[in-house]
Amino acid sequence: MKRGRIKYSKAQVGIEYMIIVGFITFSVIVILFTAIAYSDKIKDKIRLNQVENFAEQLLNSAESVYFAGEPSKTTIRLYLPEGVSSLEITPTYLIITTRTSSGENRRAFSSKVPISGTISTSEGIKKLTLEATEDYLVIS
Repeated sequence: MKRGRIKYSKAQVGIEYMIIVGFITFSVIVILFTAIAYSDKIKDKIRLNQVENFAEQLLNSAESVYFAGEPSKTTIRLYLPEGVSSLEITPTYLIITTRTSSGENRRAFSSKVPISGTISTSEGIKKLTLEATEDYLVIS
């Protein structure tokens, strides 16, 4: 019994090759866009965690200095990540606004002690001096 041979024309092979290359290209593009979307979300989470860590360490140090009494003074170093658009200090809150891929995120961190002062919003390690006075704590 003879087996038949299948004959392919050059055009058919070319079309099949184009279909395979097109499918692979489409798959790679979908994977890249998905990776970029998740990458932005992960970067935002890291940035917000760094902001939260900054605020918690600052407020914990502020409470320690304030409760130690008036002549108390200390210097701390804290990292403030990029993307912080504003940092407001009110007597009872530290309010930090951060830019993310989905818009602005505004968080208020409550302070157990009255605080005042200013902190620049530039990225990097901040050297902050905390000084207790009779009525409040000064951050500079």
